[in-house]
Amino acid sequence: MKIIPVILLIVISITIFAQPKVSEENMNKSQHKNFVPEWAKSAIWYQIFPDRFRNGDKNNEPTLESIKGSYPHDYISPWNLHPWESDWYKLQPYEVATGKNIWSNIQRRRYGGDLQGIIDKLDYLQELGINAIYLNPIFQSPSLHKYDGATYHHVDPYFGPDPEKDLELMKTETPHDPKTWVWTEADKLFLQLVKEVHKRGMKIIIDGVFNHMGINSWAFKDVLEKQEKSLYKDWFKIISFEDKKKGTKFDYKGWWGVKELPELNQDENGITENPKKYIFDITKRWMDPADNGDLSQGIDGWRLDVAFMVKHNFWKDWRKQVKSINPNAYMTAEIIDSIKVNIPYLSGDEFDAVMNYNFAFSCTDFFINKNGRISVEKFDKELATLRNAYPECVAYVQQNLFDSHDTNRLLSHIVNNNIEKFRNWGAYFNISKAENPNYDTRKPDAEEYNLQKLMAIFQMTYLGAPMIYYGDEVGMWGANDPCCRKPMVWDDITYDDEVTMPDQTKKPQVDKVAVNHDVLDHYKKLIKIRNSNIALQLGDFKTVLMDNEKGLYGFVREYNDNKVLVVINNYFKANKVELTMDNCNQGVDLLNNETVSIKDDKINFEIPAKWGIIIKLN
Repeated sequence: MKIIPVILLIVISITIFAQPKVSEENMNKSQHKNFVPEWAKSAIWYQIFPDRFRNGDKNNEPTLESIKGSYPHDYISPWNLHPWESDWYKLQPYEVATGKNIWSNIQRRRYGGDLQGIIDKLDYLQELGINAIYLNPIFQSPSLHKYDGATYHHVDPYFGPDPEKDLELMKTETPHDPKTWVWTEADKLFLQLVKEVHKRGMKIIIDGVFNHMGINSWAFKDVLEKQEKSLYKDWFKIISFEDKKKGTKFDYKGWWGVKELPELNQDENGITENPKKYIFDITKRWMDPADNGDLSQGIDGWRLDVAFMVKHNFWKDWRKQVKSINPNAYMTAEIIDSIKVNIPYLSGDEFDAVMNYNFAFSCTDFFINKNGRISVEKFDKELATLRNAYPECVAYVQQNLFDSHDTNRLLSHIVNNNIEKFRNWGAYFNISKAENPNYDTRKPDAEEYNLQKLMAIFQMTYLGAPMIYYGDEVGMWGANDPCCRKPMVWDDITYDDEVTMPDQTKKPQVDKVAVNHDVLDHYKKLIKIRNSNIALQLGDFKTVLMDNEKGLYGFVREYNDNKVLVVINNYFKANKVELTMDNCNQGVDLLNNETVSIKDDKINFEIPAKWGIIIKLN
């Protein structure tokens, strides 16, 4: 999502904060139902925001012309490609010349991230251990976030090698007719990215934004020009057309009032016939680009933006189409809501998974919150509720995230641990922005980095598919949108210190910006442990230790002869642990590189404060 209007946030926060009880019927759903792709159970996801990941091609940079149609609609003030390495809150000379504040200027920034940059860093992701990539929108759009698509059937020309050539080629098409569609250089480069991803044994999914398009979309521009005579007049939720005789002006419904995002028309079955056909056509284009059944050339699935805004019948029909093209395609939805609301989406005829914000809410309540921290037993109960709410297969493919492009980064969340409950989504979304003068934008300290590492231990060993937001693995920090979308930190770039506050005053300290290799090595090790132990991917889950007083939480993951014990010490002091482990005579602590002895079925060890242990049992 680009932004979330306040009224929507209030509705969502009420439904999430007041989690309903899950019925006995849903808690005991048939466990044999398996409708998710098997590969997704072993996925470790990495989310990439394309403009901010890597600039791999200096010859395709965005221009002032290319951002026309995007907020804040300032095409007169000075504009330049923004320096990748610059102090985030410092206004550059071209920005100072606008006379506007940081928040207006940040929306005009483009950093030049592109597809070539992603291709160039696939080896980095492979070395990290990533095997599944989720890309935020890549289709043509004037905005930095690209949730206001101008087309769905073309990659943004400025993500490819030859924007001018692509833009001219696209003019030869009849946009709603796939028989006239061409393959631009940007499209071809994206298919090359898919090929390179698959060559490395990885999967890739992309963002589908089917609730709305942008004001630059060919269909909407035609309606704007021709009004009631437009071929596409039934594509959008038109309130009134311009009619001098009737005294009416052109008006339409934007997504929650955001006029840059005109909503696609819906009836009782969801998106109406003509835009629905377009969506189905582009679905086939990106899943089977050669139109020959060679699925290796196409994407492996979709993430669906604001899926709750589109009626269920559309998703049911769309799933049938997706699965008819590729039965092993993965479909995950952005639905930030209660279990009760999620259930219809996750019953086997719509989505395989959701971005698991409820996982993030519970982890925040247990690991981060200084005030109102939940007990070990409550944490375990909430996790069990989430695992058992849907068919068993769903739990294994849920995208278990701590943050995303729509939240403050995990480390800044840890720094600002008392501002509001994360689960109270509406209030938290706004208060976690740097516009809030009480939000602390500083770099995390050593203790806060260590808490991130503890949470990563849990994320990489728990049931479900871990998802990393780009840059968390190198220690990036940032407030909520737009500050969670800073340029990726790379070793081969020297970054300016962060010394500037949002109001352009100086910080009380200098914050050095560089790869945190300690955090990076920790993520690499954890991912290697997960990838090397099938129990952590496909194994069952059994709680074996809950100690509220000492903050100890232990569980066993087991799959065939692979058995792993994980114990988390969420306490400010070291703790000694003794557990009974039947039919085991030795253990190896994979995280801390130690052998653990087991005598008479008793295993004993000590865990440092705010740390964990991952024992492979023999």
